[in-house]
This record gives sequence, structure tokens and C-alpha cells, in this order.
Amino acid sequence: MLSSIDSLNEWIRKGFLDINTELEEYYYSKNTLLVDDEITIALKKSLVEEGKALIAAILDNPDEIPAHYEDRFYLLGNVGMYMAACRRHEADTPLENGYSPLTEASTISFQLGSALGVAPRFMATHLGIYNRAENGVYRTFTHLKDEYVFIDYNTLGTLAYKKASDALERAMRFGVTHPLTAYLFNDAKTGLDEVLKFNEILDEKLDVMRFFYNVRPYYKPYRIGRRDYRGANAGDFAAVNEIDLFTGLCSRDDPFYLDILIDKKAYMPQDEQIRLQDSIGKTSFMDLFLREPDTSHTLPEFKANLKSFLDVCEIHGRAYAYHHDELVKKYIEDPAIKLPETKMDDLTASGPPLPVLLRSLEKIRDLRLAADRDDILTRYADLKKLKGLL
Repeated sequence: MLSSIDSLNEWIRKGFLDINTELEEYYYSKNTLLVDDEITIALKKSLVEEGKALIAAILDNPDEIPAHYEDRFYLLGNVGMYMAACRRHEADTPLENGYSPLTEASTISFQLGSALGVAPRFMATHLGIYNRAENGVYRTFTHLKDEYVFIDYNTLGTLAYKKASDALERAMRFGVTHPLTAYLFNDAKTGLDEVLKFNEILDEKLDVMRFFYNVRPYYKPYRIGRRDYRGANAGDFAAVNEIDLFTGLCSRDDPFYLDILIDKKAYMPQDEQIRLQDSIGKTSFMDLFLREPDTSHTLPEFKANLKSFLDVCEIHGRAYAYHHDELVKKYIEDPAIKLPETKMDDLTASGPPLPVLLRSLEKIRDLRLAADRDDILTRYADLKKLKGLL
């Protein structure tokens, strides 16, 4: 006999998938984000009630809740996926007192989130780097091909970012005049080249309207108890920010950037939080190069390392610029134009209205590009100075 936790997991991987897929195919056939009629109301009721019963059984058997961190995090993902799906299908209308009607799911989400030190909701990492396959199949919301494409290439991008940040972290121990530092910078560049490549493949394979109408809505904010928690964001992992800080393209002294880090922290598992916090305390390579005495500037090791470092900075900015200028515009900004005004409020995963989010993303893009702007402080002048040393 399956435990209550295994029963929920089996449902998430079978019945839950089937219900969501049937709803998505029906919405898509009607060329709309959502439909409320006899067919969909019955499916939504099944979604809510089946998940409610399975989660109530877990609360009735607290001894079955695992002690191991990753197992608890995995359980939070299953509960959170259920709540995210209810939100996507608008089957979780708040009660008169403002609380979520998903009482059992809210309760266990708060319990798990508190124990894990994370926000009590589904996160992008639950479908990315913390998504265990069973019999060759990992967790998704639907059976749709485009959801698999989205998850696969976002996860590959995350792994490539981690490859690059790992190389830069190791290079920190060598310094900017060590003869082997360039080897690690080249490893970091290889990882960032892969990030760009995976973004390009994602752009080739992903259908715009399938993503916008049938994949993206599962990543929206949803209510737990009486509070709304922001949506799952594919950037909620430490490596991309480690690269920002290790290179020096973004600064730990910039309140705009620090606000982003603080917001992200609760939406990442503990090991990612630790990595992010640790990276904030390190001196960047850009500052290390700038502080080197003039006597080092003629060393072949210094010049080789500097050239490789500048290559890392260039590809980091270019990879993110592609993500923002091509993917965000094509898959979110452009199709959003066709949405009615009533559907614009919760369009973005991170919560703020789309124009506000886009301005913020443009600023991050230009920090990573070290763009020449007079309204924000970028490392444009410092990179120009370093290029002059070659």
C-alpha cells in the first residue's frame, strides 16, 4: 500500500497531468486562456477535490513526512504544483475572509516552507534541477510537448550557468596572475556559450502561443493562506548572480541589484541560498584586475588572464541580452498585446505589471552588458580601461 506522500506523487505524475492536459487542449481549441463551462467546471472540480483529499491524508499522517531536506523540498513541489494548477485554472477563488480555499494545501505549504527556510510555494527549481525522474519521466504540469521543451532547455541553461559559476569560483582561489587562471576563465566562457546556445535552441523549438497560453500560466503568483506569493521564475537559482558578482558587472553595493537578490533568496533551496550569500562577500575579478600594480601589467599571465576574463564578461552580457531582447519580447511582451485588460494584472510571474517588469529587466541587461548609460552606474568605463591594458 502506498504512503500518503507516495499517493500524492503518483497522482501528480498521472491523474493531475491528465486533467491539466485535457483542460489546456480545450482552452487551446477555443483560442483563449480560460474557459468556464460544463466541461471545464467538472474537470476543475476533480482537480481541486482529488488534490485536497490526497493532501489531507498527508496531514493526517504527519509521521510520514520525511526528515531529509531534499525529500521535504520535493514534497513542497508536489503540493505547490497542485496549488499553481488551481490558480492557473482559477479554481481557487479566495473565501469571503480573503483566505485561500485550499486550506490543507496552505497548511502543509506553510509547515514545509518554514522547516526548509524557503517561500511556501512551488518554485522553478522544482521542475528544473530538483526534478527527479521516475521510469525516465520527470514532473510536469501537462503532457504538452512545448512544456517539455521549455523545461528541458531552461534546465540545460541553468546547468550551463552553474558550470560557468563553478569555474569562476575556483578561479577566485588562484588570482589574476596565476598561469592557470585563464584555463578556468575559458571553462566559464564555454558554459556561457552553452547558455546562449540553449536559448537559441529553445527559441527554435518552442511554439509562442502554446507557451503563452498553456505553459506560462502555471508560473503565476498564487495565494497561500491569506497572502499572495510571487510566481516561479526561471532565474531563481544562484549561479547567474554569482557570475554577475564574480565578474563585477553587477555590484553588491547597488541597492537595485541587492533588492533583486533579497527577493530571490526565499525562492531557492537552501544550498542555492548559501551559494548566493557567499558570493556577495567576495571581491570581483574586475576589481582585482583594476587593483593590480602597474608592474603586473606586462606579465604574460596577466594579459592572458585579462583577455580571457573580458571574453567571459562579453558572452555573459550577450547571452542575457538574447534572453531579454529575443525571448522575453517574443514569448511574453508581443503576445500580451492581444490580451484583454482584465487579464493583465497577474500576467508576470514576479508580480509587478509587465511594463514595470520590462524596465527592471532592461536595467539588468544593461548592467550585464556594461552598457554606456548615464542614468545608471555600469562598469562601461572600467571595462574600457581594462581593454586598454591589452
